[in-house]
Parts: sequence; structure tokens; C-alpha cells
Amino acid sequence: MKFRAGLAALLLAGQAFAGVAVQPDDAQLRYTGRIDFADRARPMLSWPGTSIEGTFTGASLAVKLDDQLGKNFFNVFIDGDLARPAAVIEAAQGGKTYAVASGLGPGPHRFLITKRTEGEEGGTFFQGLELADGGKLLPPPPAKQRRIEFFGDSITTGMGDESPDDGPDHLLKDKNNFLSYSSVTARALDAEAHIISQSGIGVMISWFPFTMPDFYDQLSAVGNNDTRWDFHSWTPDVVVINLFQNDRWLIDREKRLSPAPDDAQRVQAYRSFVQKIRALYPKAYIVCALGSMDAVQEGSKWPGYVRAAVDQMRQGGDRRIDTIVFPWTGFGGHPRVKQHQANAAQLTAFIRQKMGW
Repeated sequence: MKFRAGLAALLLAGQAFAGVAVQPDDAQLRYTGRIDFADRARPMLSWPGTSIEGTFTGASLAVKLDDQLGKNFFNVFIDGDLARPAAVIEAAQGGKTYAVASGLGPGPHRFLITKRTEGEEGGTFFQGLELADGGKLLPPPPAKQRRIEFFGDSITTGMGDESPDDGPDHLLKDKNNFLSYSSVTARALDAEAHIISQSGIGVMISWFPFTMPDFYDQLSAVGNNDTRWDFHSWTPDVVVINLFQNDRWLIDREKRLSPAPDDAQRVQAYRSFVQKIRALYPKAYIVCALGSMDAVQEGSKWPGYVRAAVDQMRQGGDRRIDTIVFPWTGFGGHPRVKQHQANAAQLTAFIRQKMGW
């Protein structure tokens, strides 16, 4: 089902709340993803799919955010209804409070806040919650035991996934990571996901001056920066890498690298990045994916580069690595929700088979 930002329950700052304030450092809140806790009172969310969840009592819920650029969107789900968000927050620049649920019945309720957009939209500081008078936080749902990390570009982010088939796919309101193949796959496998993606990024070259080998180890997704993620703090069981679409465009179509790398250099560049991931996660199962845009269309050499790199690693003794190609449907834009769902079904079945999940 498509989510429409126009259905958002949006409340700008200025309205008074005679309720219970929940601070961002409350131990009953569960955070997921690479979140910057340099200031525990103002954790920053920047990566797509980062989330905050919890259980509360009371008839209403409001969310307090301070968005850097006024470009980010967030889903808010209530009581496990993931078919449609109770609210879509279009975060305005600066600190504001957004009413997202009201008229709730007695007893415990659950909330899940997920970042639809990505680091190129800037970061968002979470400033806490407002519950109805007399409300309180309860222990959150149990943590998921399985973990998947994704490294990718706009496809993995979900750019344009809610756009109409015949419309532009660059509008921020239509970017919804929750419905991308990455997030759909993680939910289907009951796994916690970290999504390290950036629209336009490549392995050898990007549409901007940094590449995934420069970017993959950052705590903050806002541009190329010096923040560093602690890889010891969270270890995935499965890693999915879906890169090379932008390399194809920029090298073969746009001719942005001169001299253009030959086939062996392309394979080596990809393998070098995958080997960085393998060094971090010796026991993880690595899935090297490609698609479903035109890098996988008939006659393209790019799936072969991925397969060659994986074959070389397998020949070197790495048995916990494989490839998957999401088929190109002939659609010229970014994948829409139905294509993400098909890709997620393919990837979910693949991981189930490899991992016995």
C-alpha cells in the first residue's frame, strides 16, 4: 500500500502540551541503526531506516524533532499496524513538536518511528516524546535476534519508490526507505537492519566527490565526514551489498573516469571493497547483489564483474559469499514499490536458503 505524505498528521511548534515529557536518553526507548549519541539528550538520526520504538500508555503521542535542513520525512506506526503509518512527519527546520496519535484507548500502545529519507537530506535530532497526562513508557518489544546490514545506493535507500510510474522519482515525499527491498527483506526475515546507503554513490566513482569505500565506516550519513562507526558495537549475520549502478552510468555513459578502467580493474575495485567488509565481519554471509535498474539489462557486463569478484574470493577460500541479480523489468526509473517487493521476495528466499532462517 502506498503511503501519502499528504495524509500526515502534522503539528508545528507552538501548541501547548499538558502531558508527560519523555527524554531521548530514557532507557525504555529502543534505537536501531547507526545513530549518533555524542549528545545523549539530542541523538542524531541520519541513515535511512534508522528507527526509534517503544511501548507507552496514554491516549496520545507527540514527537519532538529538530531537523537540520527541513528536508527529512519520518513514518510513525502505532500498535504494530505497518500497512499504513498513523502519521508521516515532514520535518521542518528547527525544533518542533508533531502530534502523531490521539484518541487511543486504555492499555499499552506501541510506536515505531522510521526515517524515510537519507543523509543527503541532512540529519535530524530527536528531542523526545510527549505523552498524554498520566501516560508513561513501558519496556519496549523484545530485540530481534537476526541482523542484516545493507550497503547500497538509491535503490537500497528507496528513492522514488512511492512515485507514480509516469512521474518524477526525485521528490523527497516519495522516498520511503520503509518500502525499499532492504527494509522489506529485513521485516520478512524478522531481522534488525542497518542500511548504509546514499543515492548516487558508487564504488569507483559517484555523482559527488566521495565513494562507498570513503563512506561505509561513518557514524553520520551527512556527506563525507570524519565520524567513525564502531564496528564492534553491532555485528550482522548477513551483509547485502548492492552497488555498481552508478559506476555503470558514470563510467560507461557519462565517461567521467579517464582513462576508463578496464574489466580487470572494475572487478578488482569491487573485490577490494567486499574484502574490507569481509575483514570486519569474518563470519557473516555476504550477498553481492546487483539491480534492478539498467546495470542488469541484457548485454550489460556489470553483473559479470560482480560474479567475477565473488568467484575470486571463493577461489581464495571464502565460502560464505554469493551473488544475486535482481532482474531488470525494462522500467526506466528508480524501482517503485511493486519492484521492491519482488526484489525483496527474491532476496528473502535466497537468504532463508543460505542461512536456514
